[in-house]
Amino acid sequence: MATAQLQQQDLLIGGEWVGAKSDRRFEKDDPFTGDVAGSAAAAGREDAKAAADAAAAAFPEWGSTPPSARRELLQKAAGLLMERAEEIAATVTAETGGTFGWGMFNCKLAAGMLGEAAAQTTAVTGEVIPSDVPGLTAFGIRQPAGVVLGIAPWNAPVILGTRAVATPLAFGNTVILKASEVCPRTHGAIAAAIHDAGVPAGTINLLTHEAQDAPEVVDELIAHPAVRRVNFTGSSRVGRLVAENAARHLKPVLLELGGKAPMVVLPDADLDEAVMAANFGAFMHTGQICMATERLVVDSSVAEEFTDKLAERAASMKVGDPHDPETQIGPLVSEDSLQRVTELIEDATSKGAEAVAGGEADGKLLPPTVLKGVTPEMRVYYEESFGPVVGVISVDGVEEAIEVANDTEYGLAAAVFGKDVPTALDVASQIESGICHVNGATVHDEPQMPFGGVKASGYGRFGGKAAIDEFTELRWITVQEGSRHYPI
Repeated sequence: MATAQLQQQDLLIGGEWVGAKSDRRFEKDDPFTGDVAGSAAAAGREDAKAAADAAAAAFPEWGSTPPSARRELLQKAAGLLMERAEEIAATVTAETGGTFGWGMFNCKLAAGMLGEAAAQTTAVTGEVIPSDVPGLTAFGIRQPAGVVLGIAPWNAPVILGTRAVATPLAFGNTVILKASEVCPRTHGAIAAAIHDAGVPAGTINLLTHEAQDAPEVVDELIAHPAVRRVNFTGSSRVGRLVAENAARHLKPVLLELGGKAPMVVLPDADLDEAVMAANFGAFMHTGQICMATERLVVDSSVAEEFTDKLAERAASMKVGDPHDPETQIGPLVSEDSLQRVTELIEDATSKGAEAVAGGEADGKLLPPTVLKGVTPEMRVYYEESFGPVVGVISVDGVEEAIEVANDTEYGLAAAVFGKDVPTALDVASQIESGICHVNGATVHDEPQMPFGGVKASGYGRFGGKAAIDEFTELRWITVQEGSRHYPI
């Protein structure tokens, strides 16, 4: 297995790798070993302004670059990402505690996102709109919006960092990637791949910063007149702050926020398939995925059998050092996360829930935990755990299943399992979520799909043609032929 590619991460501004104007840097520790995983430049307001200025200066050239040229550069960036995948995956492990396999999966899907974005360069089309004015031809034309700010999280760092910039670049926008302080070098690898592919200087810019400097860096970027669009992936709490800030400047925001994904198991479900999907959906990447299965809403007629099967499967997973390629479940990203998830488990068990698998941390590791008998009195019923814990909620009938599935402020992903597909689809249609899979896991993403949520999970959509609405400006252009009559 390769070692981490970079130990030091600089800012990328105007095509140059530079330190922060203050010369400040910060270190990032490995969540599992506690060793220093590298350092990064600590940007401030001056650096944020410089990045936005650079992106603004690059926009005229990139915005007028032919689609085929943009496509070629994005495809090259995808190739570079895969060439460097082992090194990037090692960096993912060192910075976030994700397993090596998780890092490799991140690189593969991120490369696919760049490839899909490349394919979308010619998908931006217009239309001729009939006019009542004689001799007037009216067009609805989409153009690049300008500078796009992408704010990416740490949990699926290569995937979500790439998603923040790929389609905006494809549509002719220039971008600023604001990296997470948890994984500055991982996000730096995305910017490096796109930069090294040969995009014009300033087309992509990267900012890394210390945690306490995030508010002023984001404030400077959102306020900058050249920044025309913002996309944010992260918690609902911070997403609200970003949306409020952008609203003051009348700037559109795409928000992909938290989740509390339900998986409904109907009486006729294939339980073996449902258990496999639940195990994957709840525990992949230690449950630190916005789509993670957090609530298993199971019909009482099959709840005991389903829970027993899931507990057995969860208990069989290999928990350990994320640097070991055989490990399936590594540590949570921080001690704070481990403590928060442990408190949710303790609260639930103190109120009558039973941990039929896992339940207690072993040092920095928390094994996959299945809680039986979760009720609304427990914090874990409502709160996003963002950890390897899932609650089983027994219900009587379809109506109660739908009611429980919707009993949350969130609405990102969901799933329904049942052999009678029309019934399962009817249930899916009544679940309040942006995404719902019938007979599939809640954790599923493809670059061409419209990805996003409702309620406290955000608004707007990443992915495929849906992203055109988010990252282009729709303009009305008219051409008058011949003389036109005016009333005065």
